[in-house]
Amino acid sequence: MSGRFHAMGLALAVCLGLAGTGLAAAPADSAPAVRDSSREVLVFLRLTPDHYRPGAAAGDGYGQSPARAARRRLASGLAREHGLVMVADWPLSLLGVDCFVMAVPDGATPEAVAARLSLDPRVEWSEPMRIYRAQGGPPRYDDPLFPVQPAARAWRLADLHEISTGRGVTVAVVDSLIDARHPDLVGQISLSENFLPERPAVAERHGTGVAGIIAAKADNGVGIVGVAPRARLMALRACWQERTEKDRSAATLCDSLGLAEAIHFAILHNAQVINLSLSGPPDPVLGKLLDIALAHGETVVAAWDRGLPGGGFPASHPGVVAVAAESLEAIPPGIYTAPGRDLPTTQPGGRWFLVDGSSYAAAHVSGLFALLRQRSPRARGASALVAARSGGGAIDVCASLLRAAGPCDCACARPAGRAPA
Repeated sequence: MSGRFHAMGLALAVCLGLAGTGLAAAPADSAPAVRDSSREVLVFLRLTPDHYRPGAAAGDGYGQSPARAARRRLASGLAREHGLVMVADWPLSLLGVDCFVMAVPDGATPEAVAARLSLDPRVEWSEPMRIYRAQGGPPRYDDPLFPVQPAARAWRLADLHEISTGRGVTVAVVDSLIDARHPDLVGQISLSENFLPERPAVAERHGTGVAGIIAAKADNGVGIVGVAPRARLMALRACWQERTEKDRSAATLCDSLGLAEAIHFAILHNAQVINLSLSGPPDPVLGKLLDIALAHGETVVAAWDRGLPGGGFPASHPGVVAVAAESLEAIPPGIYTAPGRDLPTTQPGGRWFLVDGSSYAAAHVSGLFALLRQRSPRARGASALVAARSGGGAIDVCASLLRAAGPCDCACARPAGRAPA
């Protein structure tokens, strides 16, 4: 008995897969334009020995033998007797049966029809067509590179965006020239200023990449999703990309005057977050401007540089949130970490490349602050972050956002993989 039930299950699986192709349509009644599988039954008729040939592939070893024609006539008669419509059929050589798909009329249930057919001595067995649901889950975004973004899983961006997207928050990106025409950045820049007018106005890699990490558009069918896709960027060019024969390895440089002008501009134009993915020596003018920005309630995020004392300036400046790539080793206390390795992001010319480094880790945290500040304008500095250790380490982004948002029943409050109650 158990062997027969195993054969029945296998026959169902095969018949489900093959009947759905619409092949071998029955000669009598035509199938409806749009099939409703939930209103169909499967009827199995036993093959006679001359019909079943071991080793033949299903569907190509039977032809139109008299035995097969007889079974079709039998199936058509069964359909008429029970008021059914023939839809399709398929010979299942491995199980020694023919599978006939029949549509059930209104007023009858597939379960009842299958039960009656199973009592007919001419029928091997019958069962209702069963429907199965794929368990992959719908995509959260249609941006093709989103699944490979480290923050998509580690930070659970799609869940964070159920609470906040950075709407209404402006992030000043003090960097090299951003490609405002990039498809992931079109419309994301609310204000731009070039503090290096003597240099060619050509889109540059570093600034474009940082901007994409922070605020690349979501659900536009291309590229990536920014940490804060509804934030608006203030594109402040204070740095430039050195021009070499191999621009991929060219350094991005800034001087203190351009940085001072850009930070001054960001303060006057009320940027809530200032991203400084750069590092260098301490500077009195820049330090004073950062103090003013912090006093005004702006959040300043900077990249930590392991090659400079104290992690370099402005990361070492009091009140600045210093961020390092989490892949780095021996990061001292007081430094926060974020994804900074193998990150897909925007690049000039409508392209996307993989990037590494603390510059992009800092960009993640600037985007996070945009999410925090949408929910709570008071979430301004390092005290707004919940981290692995006091004052630094890996950031618990969900806990940080939940604290800013207040009491909230939301997806990111669940451990990864756990379904909602």
